[in-house]
Amino acid sequence: MQAYDLDELLAAHAEAGTLYHEFVREPSLSTGLYILAAGTRDPQQPHTEDEVYSIISGRGQIMVAGEDRAVRAGSVVFVAAGVEHRFHTITEDLTILVFFAPARRSLATE
Repeated sequence: MQAYDLDELLAAHAEAGTLYHEFVREPSLSTGLYILAAGTRDPQQPHTEDEVYSIISGRGQIMVAGEDRAVRAGSVVFVAAGVEHRFHTITEDLTILVFFAPARRSLATE
C-alpha cells in the first residue's frame, strides 16, 4: 500500500523545486502535486493523457478548450487528452492534486 500525508507531499514538492512533483507512477496512472503562486502564469501545454485536477487550496480560474471556470478548494476538473487548458487569474496560491491516466507522458512521442 502507498499512503501519503499532505504535509509530507508539500515538503517533497518544496524540496523538488518544480511546479509539478509526481509521487505516484504506475503504467495506468500517475499522480502529482502542482502548485501555482498567486499572480503567476501557468506554463503547461496540452497533455497526451486524460487528467483530473482536484483543487486542495487557493482560488483562480481554469480555461479548458476556450471556456473559463472559477476554481477553489473542493473544485474538480476533468481535461481530456490533447485539449488546451491552463490556470489563470490566480488570486490565492493554488495547490492542486493532479491525476493522469495513463501515466503522465506515457503516450508522448517526443
